[in-house]
Amino acid sequence: MAVRPSPRGVALFFRKLGRRTQVALCQLPLFLIVGVLGVATPFTWPSLLSSPAYVAGLGLHLVLFAACFVTPWERMRCGAYLIIPVLDLLAIGLLRNGAAPHLGGLAILLVFPIIWLAASGMLVRTTLVLSAVGPFLIMLPSAAVRFPHLTAADITSLVLFPLMMLAVALAIRFAGVNMRVQQRELRAMSEELRELLSVSREREKLLTTILDATDVAVAAVDRSGRYLVTNNRQRIFRQATGVADEMPGQGHQLIFGQDRQTLLPSGKRPINRAIAGESFADYLVWAGEEPLQRAYSTAARPLTSEDGSLNGAVVVYSDVTGWVEALAAHEELISNVSHEFRTPLNSILGNVDLVLEDAAELSSITAQRLTVVQRNSERLLALLADLTATASAALKVHPKRTDLASLVETSLSSARAEADRSGVSLAADIPSPLWAYADPLRIGQALDNLVSNAIKYSPDGGVVDISAGVSGDWVHLRVRDTGMGMSTDDAAKIFRRYFRTDSAREAAIPGAGLGLSITKMIVERHGGRVACTSDRGKGSTFTVTLPADGPAPSF
Repeated sequence: MAVRPSPRGVALFFRKLGRRTQVALCQLPLFLIVGVLGVATPFTWPSLLSSPAYVAGLGLHLVLFAACFVTPWERMRCGAYLIIPVLDLLAIGLLRNGAAPHLGGLAILLVFPIIWLAASGMLVRTTLVLSAVGPFLIMLPSAAVRFPHLTAADITSLVLFPLMMLAVALAIRFAGVNMRVQQRELRAMSEELRELLSVSREREKLLTTILDATDVAVAAVDRSGRYLVTNNRQRIFRQATGVADEMPGQGHQLIFGQDRQTLLPSGKRPINRAIAGESFADYLVWAGEEPLQRAYSTAARPLTSEDGSLNGAVVVYSDVTGWVEALAAHEELISNVSHEFRTPLNSILGNVDLVLEDAAELSSITAQRLTVVQRNSERLLALLADLTATASAALKVHPKRTDLASLVETSLSSARAEADRSGVSLAADIPSPLWAYADPLRIGQALDNLVSNAIKYSPDGGVVDISAGVSGDWVHLRVRDTGMGMSTDDAAKIFRRYFRTDSAREAAIPGAGLGLSITKMIVERHGGRVACTSDRGKGSTFTVTLPADGPAPSF
């Protein structure tokens, strides 16, 4: 298909030409028509060759076209070349009146010089006067010959034709003014766009500098997965994962799961999850092969348009290899220390139990001191069990369809003796059966922690109430107490390892700050969540949310 040149392209081409060539091109259409007319005259209207006016008109046109090339217009004042269309009026007048009555229609050729004069935008008043007076003078000799026997056609030609030429000049003038106004507007818009482009480039350079200065890898992709924006760290990540093209969601990539050995399927890769519209955080993957394998914590947010449609996504990769390795070393240390401590403690407890079996042969003071040793050894053993449980590698869950009502009943039965000693009343409002997808052993452990804490932090008595409900695909367990409570800030930190409130320490309530962190870990391993709301002096409410049936997505 042929490509049509744009008006702007034609204007640029015309400006690149020399002034003589420009003037010649403006004269060329009229000269071609007159040239064809001059060639055809000997064959079609040979009698016109005897008309001096007609021959003079042809000759004048030839001279004017030659003058377009030989006259140094570039050295003359601006607008000097308009003498050519003015003399065209004279040449057309000679042709028209010299060819009458054979070629009376030659007056229409006046449209060429009039268009040229009007489109130039110079000598406006002179151009308008010539557009009316010139045609009138050209039509006048024919009418004068017939005077006083003028016909209606003669009068119409004498009056109407000049008015038509004046109308053509006015229309071209108005069109030229409008075009120049549009050109000014376009130039202003072009200048504004250039400024905006310059600002955009500066901002792009600033954004690139900022992104390259960050210590995380950043990638923005469109809906097809093509990279839009990346920084240096992202390019390093792409090299580590074997992505050399601009389509990160395609082909073989060295991105592994948390076991560092299983390649992630395409739908589980961070960018593909982001392109699918997912929004996530703290999604851990391993990139590359051993021994250069690195751990990355990834997060993604979708890019949406004003109408809410998905345009792409931004994915951030944080290198957490050092943190993961430190955590693994920490968990290994805890496991080793717990194991090394547990053996002598079990030995101490075993020997103390053997000695206490013969309590009759011991003095009361000795038996009392041995009982203190036994109690504190059991406390240390329980603390070691909690420390071991905080190691993520040691905490495994095996969920199945479980009746939570029976777990609540068992937990309350186990805690009743402790509650009676503390003067705390236990109550439960649980529908039976209450099915959930949970590991009964681990969820029982989490319930025991929550109920034990509720009793422990109600030193002046009160009520511990357990309730439950079902909402869609989730089961909600609530453990509420009327004890000492805590501030909103403390409630937000209560699930951190080793965290204890100031009020708990002041009240000398025993604990290591591990029970609730273990509870949170257990619940999250089930794909659920646990939350705390509390009011100082009015008690606390812990809410455990578990999937009702089958595996649930992580929060």
